[in-house]
Amino acid sequence: MNGEVAPTKTHRDENFPVASRLIAARHRPAVLAFYYFVRGADDIADSPDLRPQERLDGLDRFEAALLGKRDDVSAARPLRAVLAERHLTPRHAQDLLDAFRMDAVKQRYANFDELMHYCSLSAAPVGRFVLDVHGESQITWAANDALCSALQIINHIQDCGADYRNLDRVYIPLDLLARHEAEVAELGASRASTSLLAALHDLAARTELLARKGAELPRQLRDLRLGLETAVIARLARKLVAMLLRHDPLHERVHLTKPGFLACMLFGAGTGLIERGRYTRPAQATRDA
Repeated sequence: MNGEVAPTKTHRDENFPVASRLIAARHRPAVLAFYYFVRGADDIADSPDLRPQERLDGLDRFEAALLGKRDDVSAARPLRAVLAERHLTPRHAQDLLDAFRMDAVKQRYANFDELMHYCSLSAAPVGRFVLDVHGESQITWAANDALCSALQIINHIQDCGADYRNLDRVYIPLDLLARHEAEVAELGASRASTSLLAALHDLAARTELLARKGAELPRQLRDLRLGLETAVIARLARKLVAMLLRHDPLHERVHLTKPGFLACMLFGAGTGLIERGRYTRPAQATRDA
């Protein structure tokens, strides 16, 4: 095995914009290089055709290629070039590889703290890399981490049935299931029981708090275009959480339609512009004085 498997999806298949035209053209290739490296590694971690040790070996090859110790992983070459050209750390990509190593061997999460630790490796580094590409301050990391974690858990709730059936992987915290008297095996049903649905809605409510904190990110950013993109992403997160609080992800596909996605983009970008104007005008007035 050469350390790669056939990709399962592209950046256009995600719940949220990846390197959209809202961000500056000079930054999009770097973001896409990171995305395709991560996507390739994630596909190894999730491959049903590989044994756990084969997944770990494949992820080790990805890391070695990222660090320039080998050159037989094509998905690593563009990102390695970006890191060298822009003098960026490989740490964010390495954190994601550590998350995928967890995926290769770990199938259950005992509580919300364990899940948040996973998100600190599997989600937060994605946003941190984008922030580094744009030269943003680490002061923005707290809001970034909350928003990225919200997006990750949204995906976990959306795909909880498929993750259980296809990978025997459960991201819904076990203590949360127990609190609502739900069993893991219920995730294999075509419709959530009352107890399971209560647990999923409970997790969605916690995720809404993360999304609210993440909504602070756009106005913390210096780059206008990145601020607009993150405003769109924050709006998408809030919308998806609201849907998950009302619907059953085992019985329904809780995703936005194309018109709904477009509406969120327009509303998010518009709100982002208004909020940036509201928070920058006083500063401008102070300088003018």
